[in-house]
Amino acid sequence: DLQICQHRAPTCCTKKMEESYQAAVRRERTQSIQALNFELKYMIVGHITAFQEAFESLLRFAENRTSSLFETAYRPMAKEAAEPVKELFTDISLYILGAETTVESAVLRFFDSLFPLVYSRLINPGITDLSEDYTECLRLTRQDINPFGRYSKNMVTELSKSLWASRMLSQALSLGIEVINTTEHAALSKECSRALVKMQYCPHCQGLTLIRPCVGYCLNVMRGCLASVSELDAHWRDFISTLEYLANEMAASHELEVALSGIWSSINEAILHAQLNGPQLSATVDKVCGQPKQQEGNLSSASIVPVKEVTESQTFVMAHTSLNNNRREFISYMKRSRTFYASIAERLCDGDLVMRDSSTCWNGEDVV
Repeated sequence: DLQICQHRAPTCCTKKMEESYQAAVRRERTQSIQALNFELKYMIVGHITAFQEAFESLLRFAENRTSSLFETAYRPMAKEAAEPVKELFTDISLYILGAETTVESAVLRFFDSLFPLVYSRLINPGITDLSEDYTECLRLTRQDINPFGRYSKNMVTELSKSLWASRMLSQALSLGIEVINTTEHAALSKECSRALVKMQYCPHCQGLTLIRPCVGYCLNVMRGCLASVSELDAHWRDFISTLEYLANEMAASHELEVALSGIWSSINEAILHAQLNGPQLSATVDKVCGQPKQQEGNLSSASIVPVKEVTESQTFVMAHTSLNNNRREFISYMKRSRTFYASIAERLCDGDLVMRDSSTCWNGEDVV
């Protein structure tokens, strides 16, 4: 009653053993593909982690640098500016990781929150009554009167260009892991599991436990079994090319590291611009939002403090170097994996599975 290992000679197999063999080949094939995938997946996961650590390190550095700008140059508003600064860098981090947000919305939300502080602490430091309604009016007015000049828009443009490639690379790496995981659990067809049993276990039914399949026979069976997986070849090559393109974009003229480290400078220029145009801004705000309560004697506008450029810190240099090294190593490795799905049958037929050093092997019907 054998269905797969039918043979003229006496056999030591039963139908139940054939069913066990089918379960065994399915399990072994999954394990074999997992073993092949392991190195590739390990490299991608490792680089996702390394990229994210480098991003976070750069973001922390840029955030600390921005916070210190307020503490040194704009002390009257430093405490209240801490939350908007934190939100800005959280939004940037989420954007890089693929969240449904935009750089423009993050930056403009930051400047919306910043304007009431600049207006009440630097331009008109005598304001005592900064009610919720008045604060909200200032936030909305910011969009119309553009107190920060071109600097807010410049910051959006620079960050959008440099963060886009980082976001795309982050999403592409996650997609790569998803593809690899899917191939590990691709179901074997009934015909495939029968062909694998015939190749690996039917010799056992004749007592030929040491005979292994012929190389050509193994390749034919594996290629048939993995036809759907090998169809990924062209797409995988395109995927590697896309990764290479994104990595080059990250390293191009609008470098992520440079853009992030320049955030504090853009914010400083924007605040200086608002202070220089303080009288005009006050006149416009008074018309739109009304006049808030003032302290007696009305304190003069806070003096403009020019900020000297902060020198590059060790942290930034290390994160910058780490990101560049990771990019190069990763792309070099991924280029070597271009033929991963094209050669999967050859690699599964490598090693102990087939007979290489002997002239005697199993061809599916007999020992040849």
